[in-house]
Amino acid sequence: MNGNFEAAASQVSETAQQTNAQNRWLRIMPPVFLTYSLAYLDRANYGFGAAAGMAKTLNITASRSALLGSLFFLGYFLFQVPGASYARGRSVRKLVFWAQLAWGTLAALTGVIQNFWLLALDRLLLGVAESFILPALLILLTDWFTSDERSRANTILILGNPITVLWMSAVTGYLIHGVGWQMAFVLEGIPAVIWAFFWLGLIHDNPDQARWMPPEARLALNSRLAREQQRLPRFSRVSEALLTPRVLILGALFFLWSVGVYGFVLWLPSILQTGAARGIGITGLLNAVPYLLASCAMLLVSHASDRTRRRRRYIWPFLIASGIAFFLSFIAVGQSFWLAYAFLVVGGAAMYAPYGPFFAYIPEMLPRNVAGQAMAFINSLGALGAFIGAWFVGLLQGVTHSSQASFLAMSVSLLLSGVLMLSVRSRRARV
Repeated sequence: MNGNFEAAASQVSETAQQTNAQNRWLRIMPPVFLTYSLAYLDRANYGFGAAAGMAKTLNITASRSALLGSLFFLGYFLFQVPGASYARGRSVRKLVFWAQLAWGTLAALTGVIQNFWLLALDRLLLGVAESFILPALLILLTDWFTSDERSRANTILILGNPITVLWMSAVTGYLIHGVGWQMAFVLEGIPAVIWAFFWLGLIHDNPDQARWMPPEARLALNSRLAREQQRLPRFSRVSEALLTPRVLILGALFFLWSVGVYGFVLWLPSILQTGAARGIGITGLLNAVPYLLASCAMLLVSHASDRTRRRRRYIWPFLIASGIAFFLSFIAVGQSFWLAYAFLVVGGAAMYAPYGPFFAYIPEMLPRNVAGQAMAFINSLGALGAFIGAWFVGLLQGVTHSSQASFLAMSVSLLLSGVLMLSVRSRRARV
């Protein structure tokens, strides 16, 4: 079989290889990006609905709001590794299809539920449905893209987060103003249900199932992917891989990183409110700029990471830089709005930039049979970091009656995540 792989690879000209690569990018990445973007929309629009009248209609107190957040997190945290195991063992395509049907329906039901406890069940199940998406899509990309393409592919996937932030507030706000918060949830949930059927027709689990791919190109890609697997250590059990020091350190790193991301999301509106109080307008544009620059930084860093294959070099410096910039923004906010804002923009771009290389790094340490579950495990710890970060910030602010300690803790979290990345070495990593 290896001989067939090598023969097929040698028969594919350089021009044909470029054409086949372009076909893979065009056929795989747009559906992947749109799927993750819709998932993030249906996860994040809850806050808009709560502020627009849901909290009053369903008598959602502060404690009940915390319960809803906890239930979503519980479903999102607990089911990522089982979902990744199903995706690897059975089918990413089918798992994502059913997950889209579930989350789109549950998101739409949010607009018609009139009972708090039904809403609590809805949020729990929504967390379960959405927990399958990112790990499954990352697994899909490992089966379609080689190691020198994977950072860019991961970045395009994860760009569904910041880019959705750019347009979500405007669209959701317009819908709430025009048709009310109930119908806004329904209208934003329906697209995921419709898109699920397009996904089913557009995506294949691996090159062997794709009839649009020439046989020689299919064999050449499989040959390259097989050679990459030969250099990796072997694990017979998933638990064995998840408990390796490198995976545990990466999980702790992503936990701390996610605390920092929460700090950015929280700190940006705070600084913009300060600017508004001083008569600075165009707050909508100012809110968008950090996410625009973060998107550009993600694309540039992922391209450099794929070109050099030096993953760690494109992760830890950006995490440390983001922690420093975040702290400088906090120091400057009492002196100059524009200086504080500039540091925040730099910090946000540096914080988002390494996502592509980070998730490309894991499949280069672990073989195909466990890498997906490891990415799911690490991502679930990131979700835990965001959840605990929110709780920890509230605790610090309650104890100190100030935001200083909480924002300092977030900055330190990013710095520590960068330091942890320095301590991780794969067997084949080049730094």
